Amino acid sequence: MRPALIIAAIFAATLVQASAAETVVGVAAPLSGPSALLGEQLRTGADAAARASGIRLEIADDSCTAEGGANAARTFAAARVAVVTGFLCTEAIEAALPILKEAGIAVIATGVRTNSLIDRRGKTGWPVVRFSPRADDEVEAASAILGKAWRDELFAIVDDGTIYSRELAEGLRISFEQSGLKAAFIDTLRPQLDNQIGLAGRLRKSGATHVFAAADRPDVAILTRDAAEIGYKVTIAGGEVLRAPSEGVDLAPGTLMVGLPEWADIADPAVVTRLRDQKIEPEGYVLPAYASVEIAAQAAKAAAANGSDVLSALGNQEFSTIFGPVGFDEKGDRTDNPYRLYRYDGGAFIEVDQQ
Repeated sequence: MRPALIIAAIFAATLVQASAAETVVGVAAPLSGPSALLGEQLRTGADAAARASGIRLEIADDSCTAEGGANAARTFAAARVAVVTGFLCTEAIEAALPILKEAGIAVIATGVRTNSLIDRRGKTGWPVVRFSPRADDEVEAASAILGKAWRDELFAIVDDGTIYSRELAEGLRISFEQSGLKAAFIDTLRPQLDNQIGLAGRLRKSGATHVFAAADRPDVAILTRDAAEIGYKVTIAGGEVLRAPSEGVDLAPGTLMVGLPEWADIADPAVVTRLRDQKIEPEGYVLPAYASVEIAAQAAKAAAANGSDVLSALGNQEFSTIFGPVGFDEKGDRTDNPYRLYRYDGGAFIEVDQQ
């Protein structure tokens, strides 16, 4: 055989081996339907991370539906991906997981917060961990942060009557009471009113100097305005919904928020700059998707090196991401709580140093 042909044969064999060893990560994103904009953010972030990590993606549209989730799972099983990331909707991932379990494929859920997804893992055997926070991480963080700061204060808790707000307010009340703290006043505000003078007066009469308001930004803004108008000096805090755009009356400077960070503010600046240089705005799910793919790539490579399965690899180490180290507990939730305390300065929420 001629030397040139031998070299060509060796080169071809090397390419085949490299292809066989290539890490393929599945990405489930709602690329059609009402959540398509968020799905495009997810795909964009995953694409950028794949280029940086030297892996290949298998992308499937889950449509944020059960049918779409099952179809995406079958696509990933046929492609024999090493691990799957993505999923923003509970219906899609719950339909996908039985299929992925059968195929032996682990999942890193990027955006599904539903507690039961992980809490049922012991019964379902679903091979899933979660990058996104739990649904109850917000109340856990609010309880830990405000419980410490308000231990010697008279405080009140109000909510706007919606399911989300009632659960947040009730969860906070229970957690406070378990720590020996009792609210001086509990009430429900009527949302979307032009004024909250009545509520402000009741709060002042209760003697509360601090209030947690589980309500939307416009209602909290009106409450802070009306409290000031009657000369009521009070510190008001709320949940992550306060990060919504301002509508009419703005929040008063000094309003507190327990919420998730703006991802671009805590990500590796070099990556954020590189994305913007590529005309990619790191908004929404772009950076969480990027980090999820980073974790997937590292877990797949660790599993291959150790001869273990990817799910085991996900639970046995911390992973280096654009947000710093991320690890998962024995259930599959993140070991850290990403919620933080912020103070409104009249234009933006600035993180409060908790040290």
